[in-house]
Amino acid sequence: MKLTAAVLAAFFCTALVEAAATRPNIVLIMVDDMGYSDIGCYGGEVQTPNIDALAAGGLRFTQFYNTGRCCPTRASLLTGLYPHQAGMGWMTTDLGHDGYRGDLNSSCRTIAEVLRTAGYSTYMAGKWHVTKHKGPDGPKHNWPRQRGFDRFFGTISGAGSFYTPSSLTLENTQLKEYPEDFFYSDAINDTTVKYIEEHSRENTGKPFFCYVAHTAPHWPLHALEEDIDKYRKRYLGGWDALRAERYARMVSMGLVDKRWKLSSRDKAAPAWEDVPAERKADMALRMAIYAAQIDRVDQGIGRITASLKRTGQLDNTIIFFLADNGGCAEGGIWGFERKKNAVPGKDSSFASYGLSWANASNTPFREYKHWVHEGGISTPLVVHWPAGMKARGELRSEPGHLIDIMATCVAVSGAKYPAAHEGRKIKPLEGVSLLPAFAGRALGNRAVFWEHEANRAVREGDWKLVSKGRGSPWELYNIAEDRTELSNLSARKPELAARLGKLWQAYAERANVLPVYPRGTGKPKSYSRKQVFELKDGAALEGPASPNVKGKRLQINASLAAGHGDGVLIGHGGTADGYALFVTGGRLALAVRRDGKLQTVTAEGKLPGGDLEVEAVLAKNGKVTLRAAGKVVGEGKVSGSMQRVPIEGLHVGNDGDAAVGQYKAPGKFPGSIKKLTLRLGKAR
Repeated sequence: MKLTAAVLAAFFCTALVEAAATRPNIVLIMVDDMGYSDIGCYGGEVQTPNIDALAAGGLRFTQFYNTGRCCPTRASLLTGLYPHQAGMGWMTTDLGHDGYRGDLNSSCRTIAEVLRTAGYSTYMAGKWHVTKHKGPDGPKHNWPRQRGFDRFFGTISGAGSFYTPSSLTLENTQLKEYPEDFFYSDAINDTTVKYIEEHSRENTGKPFFCYVAHTAPHWPLHALEEDIDKYRKRYLGGWDALRAERYARMVSMGLVDKRWKLSSRDKAAPAWEDVPAERKADMALRMAIYAAQIDRVDQGIGRITASLKRTGQLDNTIIFFLADNGGCAEGGIWGFERKKNAVPGKDSSFASYGLSWANASNTPFREYKHWVHEGGISTPLVVHWPAGMKARGELRSEPGHLIDIMATCVAVSGAKYPAAHEGRKIKPLEGVSLLPAFAGRALGNRAVFWEHEANRAVREGDWKLVSKGRGSPWELYNIAEDRTELSNLSARKPELAARLGKLWQAYAERANVLPVYPRGTGKPKSYSRKQVFELKDGAALEGPASPNVKGKRLQINASLAAGHGDGVLIGHGGTADGYALFVTGGRLALAVRRDGKLQTVTAEGKLPGGDLEVEAVLAKNGKVTLRAAGKVVGEGKVSGSMQRVPIEGLHVGNDGDAAVGQYKAPGKFPGSIKKLTLRLGKAR
């Protein structure tokens, strides 16, 4: 038999698995919106002794990649496919194309589904977020219990309160009440401990797979006082000093090659020395709460590893720890806050830490969550498996990708990945097993790919081709020499750039990526040509009936009956693009999202009672004017008018399933809207 590279790799993987006494348990821990350099063993100052201990007893990958956003990452992680192949090219919204259905499709299988066929018990605690069907009375075919998990506790939807999370579900039933002193990070970790201990008692000799999907440290910034207190003074020196401190530490730890220069502070972020004193205090506290969120997760990971040790399972359990995307710049320079009188860290707050701190979280790289430059897609990957690998405190520079996790689980479990299921063909795995890399061997020469919101990239060997946004030119970087992507070589190596571009195009054509990010990309004729929309309470405009708001002045007039309260008057769009006129804390507000960036203008005073006429104008240059009873009650400026037509559609009296502003969807208005008019273009 000819000893090809594939045969040798298969032989090596089999030998390594046999070296362990039995098939290993697998614990897959993922955090949400955490930057590459936040945890201690990756150069951060956040206290993560339990994650660090796993790294000291195992290994760390220095060049491991996610997909740059929560839903696509979860789909890719679970299925071993690129996200579009699993139907999750964007978020949990159906964009009308197979790669962007917002729902796991039936042409993929999850790790739990595959491992269960090999005799594994399967458990999950935490955030699911790979289905558009989130309600308790809707379809559940893509909920965890229906996609291979024996037990489930967590949230079906995305991020939210850590004290009162929406869509909190036990097995297949959504919960309406929360236990006393409930905190979601603790609940996820403690449920995992419960699974481990119950499995040890009731399933002796049977291996298990447990997926632990945290929402921390995703906004809102919610943390317990005892954890915040550890960091209250830590970030008073600001983001510039923190980036320099982390970079130096990462170089000394061998995580960063000294040839990779620290990227410049994001041009949108001010120098810390120029930040006003009162703003410094607020921003330092926001970073302290963010750090406390990570700290709390680490404490729970300590309880998980202790339970594995206590039940005699630690040595032969593979523990993976990683993040779903890079640090999150949502909320702009300073981050957002939901209410003026919010208490930091508490349920009354709905704050983010903003671009400036995300820039530090992603040290030393450029960009953030959403984008596919290194800051958006680079994740720590800690692997701990004493019985199955010799590495102790070692680094691995071999590039890896989320698609490799499923392949690794299949290899160690002895499971057979299916070619078909119930008469339907299953897409073949895209990834490769990481087992050779565990022993310091190469994974082979291959290309890996990305697309999210028209941000594109391909990496082959040391070369990476990347583009930021629709219509932007390709950039070419030598990652071995310049992983911080500071020296664009596309003009100097046009033939190489062209070849990699063809590789990406071939991937896009075979992997359901085309049409690239079809969200709001239709020509103006695809939407209504009307300039004035007279709408009733409860009205909804979808698809071709949607107003063509791209690049136009918007004027919203609403007649409210007496007895109005907080809620959405009109919402058009979601978390990437859209606008919404709403009432919050009795004040009129207009929220505008452009490419995920939220900007909100809020009236200074509360609305008067009784019947009322309100108006909001969004000018093409971004000027916002709010009026109530004919008087100006608020003015401000956002980045500009809408760049595209939001895909989610328009709703009157609520905001549908996807919230534009910082309120819980659908944000139903409790009063009566007697009439609402939307005018496009010039004032009338």
